[in-house]
Amino acid sequence: MPLPIVPDLSPTLQSPMTASYPATSKQAAGVVDGITTQVTSISFSDKIMVTVTQAGRLAQWIHVPLDSASPTYADQHLPAPTDDNDLLPMSHLTPKTLLGVSTPERETIGQLYATQIASAIALKNPQENRTIIIGLGLSKTEANRETFLDTVDLVLRCL
Repeated sequence: MPLPIVPDLSPTLQSPMTASYPATSKQAAGVVDGITTQVTSISFSDKIMVTVTQAGRLAQWIHVPLDSASPTYADQHLPAPTDDNDLLPMSHLTPKTLLGVSTPERETIGQLYATQIASAIALKNPQENRTIIIGLGLSKTEANRETFLDTVDLVLRCL
């Protein structure tokens, strides 16, 4: 029995997007506040995903859109970054928790990390407009200044 003839549908198919494949990724690991911490960043054509894990877990997912961010008047006229204010996150970024919040403290610290990571990406490349997806798996919900700065420094090594 002959096989049925399948019509050629190629003219109706959309052409694929031209994007680098596979997505580029970077990794870094270090000890933060006595806990082994691993950071991975993966750059897709439409999003940048950053994960920060301790003990191999991810407990919270947050996204921060860069394309819809509208800098406020104050952001546009702030002085250039100095050693004193170069770690201040951009005030117009709006993080949104997607999954996994158990306490208000964990949500607050997660959104602080997400805003800081998105700010670092936007400062590194002002034309960047992809959405940033951040996965966090932090063992502790509280973060002192040193822990926060060490974690952000580890993330910056992956960007």
